[in-house]
Parts: sequence; structure tokens; C-alpha cells
Amino acid sequence: MVIEINKDIDRYKESVVMGLTAKQLIFSAASVIAGGSIVLLLYRFIGLTPSVYVAIPVVAPIALGGFYSFNGMSFYEVMGRKIRMLFANRPLTYVSTEGEAVIKECQAEEAAKNMAQRKKKGKKVPETKKNQEEFEMMKKKTKKMVIGILAALVAAIIGAVVYKAKH
Repeated sequence: MVIEINKDIDRYKESVVMGLTAKQLIFSAASVIAGGSIVLLLYRFIGLTPSVYVAIPVVAPIALGGFYSFNGMSFYEVMGRKIRMLFANRPLTYVSTEGEAVIKECQAEEAAKNMAQRKKKGKKVPETKKNQEEFEMMKKKTKKMVIGILAALVAAIIGAVVYKAKH
């Protein structure tokens, strides 16, 4: 069996009728028929507007079946997966093999390695006071940035309100 790839991919066209592919045309016709029949059947009993409101939840999924596509899946495949994830998804259980003692032991080993490396390089051990000061400076800077952003947002909202009021 010989499989060849068409080199003229730029001129590829799906069969199109009125700008719609066959799948879109079939689902469009089905949604129009379903919606029209619901409206015609319910019009006498509840009126035009309520019958349209009843028809929309029926028509929308039918129409989306022809037009919606996500990662190569149709609307019905995507919704089926979402519903399965909502209701049929089992929670995964996780059991830690590390206790508090093992974690503290690993941290102590890491600290000992760092101390040994610093002694070899001749560097001083960083002071916690210096780190705390840097942290406090960063905290103040972050607070100033948040206050500035909030002030800019409030100014933009006030500007929009004033602009809307004048025009």
C-alpha cells in the first residue's frame, strides 16, 4: 500500500455549501427544525417569547455540535469529558513516605553541606538580621506598588465616570 501526502495543501478546501461545511450544514438544519417545531407547538399555549425561551436550551447544543471544536474534539466529546470529570472522577489518594524526622534530617544535611561550601570559599555565613532587613524593605516596596496600582485603578474609574457624565 502506498500512502502519499498531497503537496498542494494551500489549495485544500472542504466541501462548502453557503459557506458551511457538511457537518455545520447538517447540524444547522437540525437545530432550525428542532427550534422551529418547538416554537410552533408551544406558541398557541404560552406565547411567542416564552416558547423561544423554551426552544433555546434545545437548539443551542444541537447547533454547537456542528460548530464547536476544541483540540480536535466535537462539542459532545468535550461536554462528555467535562461531565465525566465532574461526577465519575475518583479522588487520587496520596500517602507520604516521609515523616517530619526525615525532612528535618535532610534539612540538617543540606545546611551542613552549605556551611562546608562557604568555609571552603572563605565567605561569611549570611546574617539573619541582614536577610530580615532585606525582607522588610521588599515588603514596604510591595505595599507601595499595590497602593499605586489601586490609586491608578480608582483614578481610571473616576475618569471613566466623569467622561460618561460629560458626554
